[in-house]
Amino acid sequence: MAIWVAILLGIIQGIFMFFPVSSTSHLALVQHFLIGRGVVLPDPDSPEMILFDLIVHVGTLVSIAWVFKDSLSKYITSALSGFNEIRTGSRTSKGQLYRKLTYLGILSVFVTGAIGFPLKALFESVFANPLIISGTLTITGIILWWTDYLPPRKLGLREIGIGIAIIIGASQALALMPGLSRSGMTIAFALFAGMQRKWAAEYSFFIAIPTILGASLLQAIEVYTIGGLTLTASVMFTAFTVSAIVGVFALKIVIQLLYKAHFRVFSYYLWMLAALVAYSSITGIM
Repeated sequence: MAIWVAILLGIIQGIFMFFPVSSTSHLALVQHFLIGRGVVLPDPDSPEMILFDLIVHVGTLVSIAWVFKDSLSKYITSALSGFNEIRTGSRTSKGQLYRKLTYLGILSVFVTGAIGFPLKALFESVFANPLIISGTLTITGIILWWTDYLPPRKLGLREIGIGIAIIIGASQALALMPGLSRSGMTIAFALFAGMQRKWAAEYSFFIAIPTILGASLLQAIEVYTIGGLTLTASVMFTAFTVSAIVGVFALKIVIQLLYKAHFRVFSYYLWMLAALVAYSSITGIM
């Protein structure tokens, strides 16, 4: 892979990781496009290229850590402080609230793994089929459109429970399929469950950290086991760095649009892209 391709894919990941339009599908579609024009790349559904996609996903975790550094430090501090505050029964304690959300986040990630791991091969097969990606992009657009017309959400940290954590974890598992946006699905289903927009966003992006790190580790083990890694360390590092820098700006934009209930702007884009992908796939352009 040439460095310019790594930069291009890093930019795409940095933008679309947080724009709820499925960064995975955009990476796969651009890879199909480049391969169709003679650019030398591993197949999008190959273990090596899926590992590359996960590496640039890890880059955008740096973006999350930077933008949410204050809240993230509270989550980590609260999670490590033990159960002493819980025993006091102080329901207004910020430490207790952040710790509660941390434990529920762990449950969501567990649910994601329990559902997603058995379906891993099925989801990965979609990378090779742009026509299916067209359908999943359409579904994501419909879901995002719906979120803008929900009445005000009322559930804060105190009201979030195990049921909501399971729902969000299951939606994140489904989003492992290209075309179903991870951020879009988790934020949308959190809103459907009644979570306030602020907490829906933070919860979605925070559970991305262990989810993506875990998936990257599993994929790295698979690639190491079968061998055949041809992508260089410089290519991986370049894509990682670019995705992290671009992701900071994209995340800040998405947060503002979410708070103002303007996610439907992404629906128009998704539907146009889905139509273009379907046309290109049927006519043989892609």
